[in-house]
Amino acid sequence: MLKTIGLLLLSNIFMTYAWYGHLKTLAGKPLWMAIGISWGVAFLEYCFQVPANRIGFAYFTLPQLKIIQEVITMVIFCLFTIFFMKVPLNRNFIYASFCLVGAVYFIFKK
Repeated sequence: MLKTIGLLLLSNIFMTYAWYGHLKTLAGKPLWMAIGISWGVAFLEYCFQVPANRIGFAYFTLPQLKIIQEVITMVIFCLFTIFFMKVPLNRNFIYASFCLVGAVYFIFKK
């Protein structure tokens, strides 16, 4: 189970950069270049995400895998937003986090 979570963490780091990192690091570059670089980074994301889901499916249901991925995505996104993009943390981040905690509760509830 920890291997799944670790691989999902790695995959989300790459995917968050692929989706949003170009807004800062490639802002002055042509769009085709941002697309190409983001596509290459996204390929790395899939190299971690596919094995994570294959391994995780032995331990988790598909909805549980999805909610784990969403929580990891939001954690990585919040850290990325605050530390890389320099967007200040606000109350809405906290409220969204509470909603995710509720989603985790309900998806894992027997």
